[in-house]
Amino acid sequence: MAYPYGGPGYPPSGPGYPPGGDGGYPPAPGYPPVGTGYPPQGGYPPAPGGYPPPGGYPPAPGGYPPSSGGYPPAPGGYPQPGGYPPPGGYGSGPPPPGVAPGYGSPSPQQPYGAPPSHGGQPYGGPPPPGGQSYGAPGGYPAQPQQPPQQSYGMQQQGGHGQIPPPSSAPVHHSAPAPAQDPAPAKAPARPPPPSAGGSAPPTSQMASMSITTTRYGHPTIVAKSPFDAEADCELLRKAMRGVGTDEQKLIEIIAQRSNAQRVEIRKRYKTMYGKDLMNDLKSELSGNLEDCLLAMLEPSALYDAKCLRRAMRGAGTDEETLIDILCTRTNKEIEAIKQAYTDYYKRDLEKDCVSETSGHFKRLLVSMCQANRDESTTVDLEKAKKEAQDLFTAGEKKWGTDESRFNVVLASRSFAQLRATFDEYVKISQRDILNSIDREMSGDLKAGFKCIVQCARNPAEYFADRLWKSMKGAGTNDGLLIRVIVSRSEIDLVEIKQAFLQKYHKTVYKMIEGDCSGDYKKLLFSIVGRN
Repeated sequence: MAYPYGGPGYPPSGPGYPPGGDGGYPPAPGYPPVGTGYPPQGGYPPAPGGYPPPGGYPPAPGGYPPSSGGYPPAPGGYPQPGGYPPPGGYGSGPPPPGVAPGYGSPSPQQPYGAPPSHGGQPYGGPPPPGGQSYGAPGGYPAQPQQPPQQSYGMQQQGGHGQIPPPSSAPVHHSAPAPAQDPAPAKAPARPPPPSAGGSAPPTSQMASMSITTTRYGHPTIVAKSPFDAEADCELLRKAMRGVGTDEQKLIEIIAQRSNAQRVEIRKRYKTMYGKDLMNDLKSELSGNLEDCLLAMLEPSALYDAKCLRRAMRGAGTDEETLIDILCTRTNKEIEAIKQAYTDYYKRDLEKDCVSETSGHFKRLLVSMCQANRDESTTVDLEKAKKEAQDLFTAGEKKWGTDESRFNVVLASRSFAQLRATFDEYVKISQRDILNSIDREMSGDLKAGFKCIVQCARNPAEYFADRLWKSMKGAGTNDGLLIRVIVSRSEIDLVEIKQAFLQKYHKTVYKMIEGDCSGDYKKLLFSIVGRN
C-alpha cells in the first residue's frame, strides 16, 4: 500500500505538530493554505523537539523505528539490512518514472510503500501551485467556486493524493446517484361513496355483512330424487300380495319418501289398482308398525287434525296433545289444521276446544286457534322492558296472579320479541320466566305457558323432553313417540336428536333400541337415523 507518498518521509524531519509560526493548524487564510500543506512541509513528525523524537518511537537505540534501513526495503529483498523505516522516512522521495500513482494500488514493479511517480504530490509536502488543495482540483476553500460534492468513502479518480494530468479535464468528484425508491405501495381502495340519501342505516349495513348464521331446522327425511310414484306403487303391491308381507320393503319405500311424495304414492296406488293403500296396509299389518306407517301416509295437516280429534273424543281430554300441536305450530300450519279438521270431521276445532276445556287454559287454546301470532323478527326493546314489567307486576309482585296478562303477552308476541322480554324479565325480577310460571301457575295452563316459552327459546329442547317422557321408565307411550317423530321428521328432528343427547346423555337411537322391538323398531330407526 503506497501510503503516503513523497515528502521527507515518516517520520519527517520538519517542524512538529502542530507546526509553529505561520504553519500552524489551522493555517490562515484557508484550508489548506497556499504554500503550506497538511502536514506542513517539514513532515510529520517534525524535527528534533517535536513528537515523536527524531530517533523514532521509542527513541532508544535499536528501537522502533530504527535509524537506518526501513520497511518496505528497496528493491532486492525483504527485509533489507538497516531496519525499518528506511532513512528519510516512510514513503519519501518521488515515485519512479512510469509508475501510475494511486491510493492503495501500487505498481507490481514497486515494492510496497514506494513513493509515487508521475509527479504525484507527496504527503506532507506543499500543495501544488495555484492554491489547489491536496488531492482535489480547484482547492478548498482557496478558490471562489464551491467544491464539488463528494460522498464519504468514494474512490477518487486517479488515486488518493494525486492531481489529474495536465492534459486531462478536471475530475469532478460527484456523489453516487441516489438509490431509486421502490415502487410505491398501491393505495388501498376507498370505500364506495354514500348514496344520495346519506349513509345507510346500521341495520342495512349489518345485513350486508358476510356473517354466516346456522339455519335452524334440519330434517331426517327429504324428498327422493328421482321420484317415480308408479314404480313405488308396483313395489308396494308386490310386497303385500300373496302369503305374508315384506315389511322390510314397505319400510324402505315409505320411510325414504317425503310427506308430499307419500301422498302422491297413495293417490297413484288408488288410480292404478282401484284400492286404497291405507286399507291394504291395515289388512296386512297390525300394532305400532301399522299406526306409524298410516301416520306417515296422511298429509301433515290431516294427521294433526286427527290427533286433536282423538285427544278430545270420548271421556276425558288429552290436554298434552292439544298443547303439543296448537302451541307449537306456525300460523300457516294452524290454519291448515283447522281446515283439515273441518273438512274431515265437519266440525269446528275452536268450538270443540271450548267444549272440552275450561278456565284460563281454554282461553289459551282459543287464542292459539286464531293463528294470529306476530311472526316478524323485529324486536322492540322498549316494549320488551314494559311487558317484562307487566309480567312481573301480574305475577311475582302481587298476591295471586293475573293470568290474562300472561296470556296477552305469550299468545300474541313473536318468538323474537318474547326472547327479548324474557331477558328483561330476568333483570327486573332476578328470576327466569319459567321459574315464575312454575311458582305462579298450575295444571294445564302452566304446561301451556311453559311450552310457549320453550318453543320461543329452543323448540328442539321441548320436543326432546317429550321424547324422553315417552320412553322413560317402564313402558313406552307409543302414541306420543310416533306423533313427535313423524310430525318433526321433516322439520327439525336433527336438532331434536342433538338436544336429546346433550340433555340426557343418550341418543334417541339408543333409547328406541331399548324400548321398541321388531319391524316397528326398524321403522323408527329408518326415520330417526344415527346421530
